[in-house]
Amino acid sequence: MDAQTNAVCQRTALDFVKKMTLEERASQLRYNAPAIPRLGIPAYNWWNEALHGVARAGTATMFPQAIALAAMFDEEFLRKIADIIATEARAKYNAYFQEGDRDIYKGLTFWSPNVNIFRDPRWGRGHETYGEDPYLTSRLGVAFIKGLQGEGKYLKAAACAKHFAVHSGPEGLRHEFDAQVSAKDLYETYLPAFEACVKEAHVEAVMGAYNRTNGEPCCGSKTLLHDILREKWGFDGHVVSDCWAIQDFHQFHMVTRTAPESAALALRNGCDVNCGVTYLHLLQAYQDGLVTEEEISRAAFRLMRTRARLGLFASDCEYNAIPYEVNDCAAHNAVSLEAARRSMVLLKNNGILPLDGDKITSIAVIGPNADSREMLRGNYYGTASQYTTILDGIRQRVGDMARIYYSEGCHLFADRVEGLAQADDRISEAVIAARKADVVILCLGMDARLEGEQGDAGNAQASGDKVTLELPGRQQKLLEAVTALGKPVILVLGAGSALAISWADENCAAILDCWYPGSHGGEAVADILFGRVSPSGKLPITFYRTLEELPDFTDYSMKGRTYRYMEGDSLYPFGYGLTYSRVRLDSMEVSRSPEGTGTVSLWIENVGEYTIDEVVQCYLKNFDSPYAPRNHSLVAFRRVTLSPGERRKVTLEITPTSWMVVNEEGERILDGSHYRIYAGISQPDRRSCELLGMEPLSVEMTFDA
Repeated sequence: MDAQTNAVCQRTALDFVKKMTLEERASQLRYNAPAIPRLGIPAYNWWNEALHGVARAGTATMFPQAIALAAMFDEEFLRKIADIIATEARAKYNAYFQEGDRDIYKGLTFWSPNVNIFRDPRWGRGHETYGEDPYLTSRLGVAFIKGLQGEGKYLKAAACAKHFAVHSGPEGLRHEFDAQVSAKDLYETYLPAFEACVKEAHVEAVMGAYNRTNGEPCCGSKTLLHDILREKWGFDGHVVSDCWAIQDFHQFHMVTRTAPESAALALRNGCDVNCGVTYLHLLQAYQDGLVTEEEISRAAFRLMRTRARLGLFASDCEYNAIPYEVNDCAAHNAVSLEAARRSMVLLKNNGILPLDGDKITSIAVIGPNADSREMLRGNYYGTASQYTTILDGIRQRVGDMARIYYSEGCHLFADRVEGLAQADDRISEAVIAARKADVVILCLGMDARLEGEQGDAGNAQASGDKVTLELPGRQQKLLEAVTALGKPVILVLGAGSALAISWADENCAAILDCWYPGSHGGEAVADILFGRVSPSGKLPITFYRTLEELPDFTDYSMKGRTYRYMEGDSLYPFGYGLTYSRVRLDSMEVSRSPEGTGTVSLWIENVGEYTIDEVVQCYLKNFDSPYAPRNHSLVAFRRVTLSPGERRKVTLEITPTSWMVVNEEGERILDGSHYRIYAGISQPDRRSCELLGMEPLSVEMTFDA
C-alpha cells in the first residue's frame, strides 16, 4: 500500500470515529462488530482463517498443512500460494457481499499465519507452524504475509501473525499457564519471526496468546503489546485477542477480579478487538474509570483503518472485480498438488524407490491413513471439492497394471477399538494382504483429531497434545506384523510432527513423510513412489529418538531443544531430506562487506539420473561468544531445480544480524571473531553427514567485532 492511499485510509477511519458515539465506538471492538446504519457502516465479522487455504467458509482450494509448506523451504512458492488464498478470499467475499452475508468466516481479516516456534514435538498445534527454527519461520512468515496482503493500492486481505508470544503448549494449561522465559531466549528464539512479520512484511494484525509470559497475560501485556510491538518495532496495525482469552484474566490467570477489569487491562495495553464477549463490559469499565474515551477511540480508529485499507469503504478497490469462478479452480488445485509434491520428505530409501511399475504385479496398501480424508486435511481447513487419498492416488497411478490389496489394518488410535479381537482381526487381514503382494505401502501416523488444539474430540485427555512420540494405538503392532513377512515395506507417514520411529527406520525399506498433504495428497504420494517426481522436501523440525531426551514440556528454556541446542544425535535432523539423485558441491567462496552483509557462493551439480529440486542450506557457527547457540544456526537457504548432469552456481546472502548473538539482557550484539560458514544440502551435524553420505562445504572466517 502506497503512502498516499494509506493517508486516505487514515482520514476515512478518523472521520468515521469522530462521528460515532462512545457506545458505537465500543461496539466496533468486538469481533462481530454490528452495523452503524446512520453512518453507512455495515456489520463486519473479524474472525476468519486461512492457514493453508480459506478455511471454514465452504469450498476452497485446500493446500498442504503449514508444517508441510515449511518443508518446501521455498519462500517464492509459498508467497504464490498465499496470493492464491487471497484471490479465493476476495472471490468468496465478493460473492457473499452480494448475498448480504456478513457472518463469521466471511470477512477479509485472516488470523494466519501461526509463527510460533515448534519447540517441543508434543505440542498438538505444532503442525500449524513453520517449524522449530526462528530464521526459517521468519522467512516463510514474511513470504506468506506478503502474498496474502498483496502489493496493490489496497490490501488484498489482512494477515495476522499469531500467537504473540512465547506460546507452544501445553494446550491443557494454556488458559492459566505462565511461560517463564529468559530475555535471551525471548529475543533469540521466540520473537524474531514476529519482528520480521512486523518490520518486513508490515503485517496488518497481531494476535495475542492465551498464556501469560513472565507474569503478564499476553493479550493484556504492556511489555509485549506496548513496549515491544508498538514502541520498539513501530507496529502500525491492530491487535486481536485469541478467542475468549481476555476472560481468562479473571477466570484462570487471576490477575484481575472482574470482566470490566479484564477488558480494561487488555484495552489499555493495546488489544483492539476482542474475540470473545469480554468487551461487552467496556462501557462499564469506562463508567468505573478503568478506561478512557481516548483509549476506546484509539482502538476503534485502528479497526476502521484496517477496513479502509482493505478498500471496504472505497469504490475503486481493484479486488472488487474478482469473480467467484476463480475459487477452487483447476489452476489453483494444480498449485496445491505441486505444493504437496514439493513438501514430502524422503527419510529413508534402501534403493527400492522409485517403484518400477513394470515389475510389480501386486501391491498391498495398508493402514488407517491409507484411505483417510482426515489425514489429508490437517486443521483449520476448508472444504475441498475433491479428495485423493493415498489409496486413490495409487489406484490412479497403477491402473490395471497391478492388483491392489487394501486393508485398514487397525484404527488410527486406541479408543476407536471395541475389543481386542476386532483389532487383531484387522491386523490379520493386513497380514493376508501383505502376503499376497510384491510390495507393501503401509500408511500410518496421525491426524488432527490426535494432535491439534485444546478440545479436539479425539484427544480430549491430552487436550490435543501428544503424551508420547510413539505410533498411536495398535499401529506399531501392525507395523511389526506386516514387516515380519519379509516383504519390502514402504512406510508413508502422515503426521504434523515428529514421531519416534526408530524401529521403522531399522526395518522398513523406505520411509516417506507426507505430513497432512492437502486434498491432492494421495496423488502426490503416488507421483513420488512411482518416480513421476523426485521427493524434495526438507525437515523443518527435528525427529528425536525418544521423548526422554527432551526437557519438561512446561520448560520454555531452549537448553536441549531443537537442532540449535540439542546435545545428542537426532533420528532425522532438521534440514534433512533425500532425493532420487545425487549432487556434488564445490568451489565455495564467502565474503563479508564492511556493513556486515555476507555472500556465500558455491557450485552444485546433479550427478544422478533424475531431475530434482534440492535445497542449498547455509549455517553459521560462532566459536568465541559465550552467547552463541550451542550448535550452528540456519542463516540462508535456496531451492534449485537441476536436470541430470546440470551444474549451477548458487549465491546466498547472509544478513548482518546473522553474525550477531543475543546476550542475557536480550540485546543483539556482535561478539566473537571466529566463525565457520557451512553450505550443503542439510545441516553440518554428524547424523546428517551419516545419512547423506557427504559433508557440507565450510569456510572459516575471522574478523573483529
